[in-house]
Amino acid sequence: MHNRHIKPIYNRSLLPPDQRDRLDVVLVSPRNPLNIGAVARGMANFGFVRLRVVAPFAEHWREARSAVGAPELLANAAECATLAEAVAACTLVVGTGTLTYRKAEQPVVPLPELAPLLAAEFARGGRVALVFGPEKHGLTRDDLSYCNVLVEIPTDVRQPSMNLGQAAAVCLYEVAVRSAQAEPAAQPASSTAPSGSLDRLAELIEQIMSAAEYSPASMQAANRHDLRLLLRRLHLDAHDTRRAMGFFRRVLRRLMRPRP
Repeated sequence: MHNRHIKPIYNRSLLPPDQRDRLDVVLVSPRNPLNIGAVARGMANFGFVRLRVVAPFAEHWREARSAVGAPELLANAAECATLAEAVAACTLVVGTGTLTYRKAEQPVVPLPELAPLLAAEFARGGRVALVFGPEKHGLTRDDLSYCNVLVEIPTDVRQPSMNLGQAAAVCLYEVAVRSAQAEPAAQPASSTAPSGSLDRLAELIEQIMSAAEYSPASMQAANRHDLRLLLRRLHLDAHDTRRAMGFFRRVLRRLMRPRP
């Protein structure tokens, strides 16, 4: 006799719930509520529940009818003003996109090779953000400066871009199934510092640069961008970040002393 309460065998290949709860799906400035709903439905398919929407274009995006089977997930999604706020608690931020019209400034990981990287981060107890950009142009250069790596979905050169809902579903399948099966990649023993901590360190260094009259105001945006990239390349853990903060605070205090 068939028992409807027995879970299908294929569900055993998904990530365990505690790891799925440590992945945030982040949508940056999405324009179409139907696409947001499609992403929510894809998340529900693979057991992910943490959705963050950054500066959405439409006001009533939570009412998207395309979130079939996932209305609660959409209702509980967090709305954030900035990408920095959305990924502040994450120790590994993965940007998505195509390299057809851009030159990557961070390591690029083909989607099939992402699983070992995430498996290692989950094994260390880290939190991951999977970030998707607006439908028209994807993540900007500034958006990507918050990312540790860029993942590229292999597509045909004649049609490199994908619909937001489709791209999210493809990536989430790889994360949910492949990461559960993958051997963790060789990585440092401890997770890198959360993105928010690195941003605070970058802000402190920027204050020092200003106090030291390091560069004109016209260069501040470029310096800020480069600092974000550099700090993420260094793979600083939480302890190293705190020590660096203490060091740079002392430097700033010395610079701010009245000069004779």
